Order: sequence, then C-alpha cells, then structure tokens
Amino acid sequence: MTTLSTTLAKRLEDPRLFRQYAYVDGKWTHGEGGREEAVYDPATNEAIGHIPLLEAEQITAAVDAAEAAFTHWRALRADERCERLLAWYDLIQANREDLATIMTLEQGKPLPDARGEVQYGASFVRWFAEEGKRTYGETIPSHIPNASLGTLKEPVGIAAMITPWNFPLAMITRKAAAALAAGCPVIVKPANETPFSALALAELAERAGIPAGIFNVVLGDPAEVSKILCSEPRIRALSFTGSTRVGRLLIEQSANTVKRLSLELGGNAPFIVGPDMDPKQAAYAAIDAKFQTAGQDCLAANRILVHESIHDEFVEHFKERMLALTVGNGLQSEIDLGPLIHRQAVEKAAAIVDDAISKGATVSGGDQSQAPGENYFMPVMLTGVTPKMKVWREENFAPVAGITAYSTDDEVIEMANDTEYGLAAYIYTHDIRRIWKLMRALEYGMVSVNSVKMTGPPVPFGGVKQSGLGREGGATGIDEYLETKYYCLGALGSVSGS
Repeated sequence: MTTLSTTLAKRLEDPRLFRQYAYVDGKWTHGEGGREEAVYDPATNEAIGHIPLLEAEQITAAVDAAEAAFTHWRALRADERCERLLAWYDLIQANREDLATIMTLEQGKPLPDARGEVQYGASFVRWFAEEGKRTYGETIPSHIPNASLGTLKEPVGIAAMITPWNFPLAMITRKAAAALAAGCPVIVKPANETPFSALALAELAERAGIPAGIFNVVLGDPAEVSKILCSEPRIRALSFTGSTRVGRLLIEQSANTVKRLSLELGGNAPFIVGPDMDPKQAAYAAIDAKFQTAGQDCLAANRILVHESIHDEFVEHFKERMLALTVGNGLQSEIDLGPLIHRQAVEKAAAIVDDAISKGATVSGGDQSQAPGENYFMPVMLTGVTPKMKVWREENFAPVAGITAYSTDDEVIEMANDTEYGLAAYIYTHDIRRIWKLMRALEYGMVSVNSVKMTGPPVPFGGVKQSGLGREGGATGIDEYLETKYYCLGALGSVSGS
C-alpha cells in the first residue's frame, strides 16, 4: 500500500489528498478484519491503491458517531453551517487540479472532463450553503379561536448516501451539501471502483472545520454495507444514484425502517430531432449528448429519433463526427473518450451491438481492433434500431448510439415514451408548437430543448416512472433532508383590545 500511495502521490501537489482508509468520526480507519480491495486505473488496469473493507461493527460505529454529532450540528445557526460549507467549497476549488487527477486515475474520464466535474460538484456546495439559510416555515391563517398556527423545518436526522462511479465527486457534493446545510450528519458509501474522490472530499471537509462525525466515508462490500445502512433505524434518510435494479432492492431493504428515500435511477433518454432542424447542427449536438463520459452517463442520449426527411443527412454528419472522436488515456491531451470503467462494461457494450446487428440494425464505426486497451470501446453508430433490440430497451452506459427514423410527432412521442424509464429527454426543433406539444407529452422529469447542457445547482434534478424518487438541486433539493413540523399555539387570548 505504501508503494502505491507514493507512486500516485507524486502526481499531486498535495499528497495528503490521496487517502486509502475509511473516514469515521474524524479518524482515518482501517478494516478491523484485515480485508481490503485493490482500486484500478481503468485506462491501464494497474492498481493505484487499496481500500479497507469495513466490518459491520465499524459501519455501526459510523452511525454512532453521526448520532453523537447530530445534536451540536443541528443546533448551529444556519449561517454558521453556511460558513463551514463555504470553507469546504473554497478548498475544493483550491485543490481542483489534484481532485481532477485523482478522478481521472480512478474513473478514466479525460482530465478536462474531470476538471469540469470538480467545478460542477463544488457549485452545489456553494448553492446549498446559501439555501440552508432559506429553509422557511409558514404562518397558517388559524381556524381555531385565539390560536396561532404554523410550520417549522427541521433536519430529518442522519442521512446515508450511496454514490456511483461515473461521477465520483459531484454525486457526493450534490447530496451531502444539501444534507449538511439542512443540519444532518452524513455517511457516504462511494463506489468501490472510485473511492479516492470521496476520501479527498473528507480530507477537505475536515480542513474546512466540519466537525468529527458529521461527514463520514465508509468502505466495504457494497451489498453488505447497503443492507446495514438500509436496516439501521437511526438513519432517517437514504439517497442513492445508480441502477433501477439496485434502487428497487434498496426500497425493499428500507421498508422496515420507513426511511426518507431519494433515488436517482436509470435513464433511457430519447434525443428527438424535428424536420426543421439543420442536420449537421443536430448531429453534432447528439454527439455531445451521447458520448460524454464515454456514454457512461444517466443523461446520455440512448435513442436518437430523427425525422425521416432529414434522417439520412443527419446520419452522415453523425458518423463523420463520431469517427473523428479520439479515444485514449484521460491523462493524455486532446482525448475525447476515455475507457469504460471495467472489462464487464466492455463486454456488455459488445453484447448490445451484437444483439442489434442480429435483429437487423446497420453498424458503423466500432473497430475494436483499434482500441488502445482492453477496457476501451470504440464508438459505434447503429441505424435502423427497433424496440426489439437491447439498445432500445436498456440503458447501455457505453459509446453506442442507436438511431432510427420517425414520420410524425405523435409517432415520436409514442416511441420516446416506450420505456419504463423517465429521467431526461432532448428535443431539437425551432417550431414552438412542436416544442410545446412534445415537452408536455414526454413522460420525463427533465426535458431540454435545443441544449445538451441542462443540469446545475438551481435545477431540480430527477426523474419519473422507474427513474427514481425525489429531486436533487434547486430550491427543493434541501427538502429531501428536512421534516415539516406543524404547530398550534392555543389559548393565546384575544387581540381585539376588548
């Protein structure tokens, strides 16, 4: 472990940001059972570090620490919590290059994308630092004589967060900053593939003056840790970003403790191109929507639906731009796509392509003999995709673009809604009537018109149907960690002056 630590630390301006221990109650903690797991750079398959796999008693100890720290943290004034969070924000910004380097090494995304995620993640800390000062209650006109009625907002309690490997920093800050601002201590369980971004955040949280027990990072077997967090009655809220399959399991495991759940689950985003659009402009936008993070993004365009009148020209522009994308190690310059997270992801992508070809799709690109390593998948375009294909039904989480033609607005609405998912959708058209019709008819929590970029701190991020529960970000994001308490003050006497 020491050799690996030294090797990676040499890449960092501040080597102390690279931690290989869990963080519980303000202390760096090893696994009492001696179990550990290697973490690999997906670009090279070389181990870059190890993490301990905590025992059940150590997870419970994190809950104990959070419970003990809760009373003090919730009692702080909102502006005092704001100051700590803004100090955390400043430290994240000051260390963004090291944080981006850590992220690229453990996740694989190109360094410019990692820098962008650090900036994006930090922005949620600043947003919720200020939102914590605006958790207003209400005064209710009384229907009871001589009484005053109203509501207060109070922190729900300990909040657990299970976060994914595709955005290993931003998915933590988007959740944790909201909970911390509300007055809740947090226990973060990052993905085992990408733990070091979470641990660097813990180091910076400590430097920012966030007290021991308020920000904890636990590591271990995902199934074991998740079950403990779900069944622990003192944990009152649980937030998860990941697959719908795992989300369903967490709902089941949390049922006995009736937790507040915030779930951002799978996506199967349609990208709809109207007949009035410039085919080249739309194709380039679709490239951006599909291939960011090598397609490993819940917002990635999964089904590209193009009006038949411009379909062929769109496909030519899409293919030309796709074949120009550069694939390689994210630490290298001018790389568009890094590796997939591991070999299993590559095998899944290949199976999706093979399934589509066997059912009649036409393939372009995807010459896997040109892949720079075993975890890379060269981008693929599939045309003539149909609902019978996996590329239509599944969130492929890979640089595999499925394209098909449609003829009418009603047809494309039916096609777009033909999925159990409902996270995000894209519409490209300048026809305001078409925009309004599609936007209202699409069964998605977020709809972006003529823009690939749709998320950020002011936005209520979340989906409908089987894409999740609740919202993150925006004015309502902090409500996931607040309870509304109603009060009735009776027998106050008359205010009539008589």
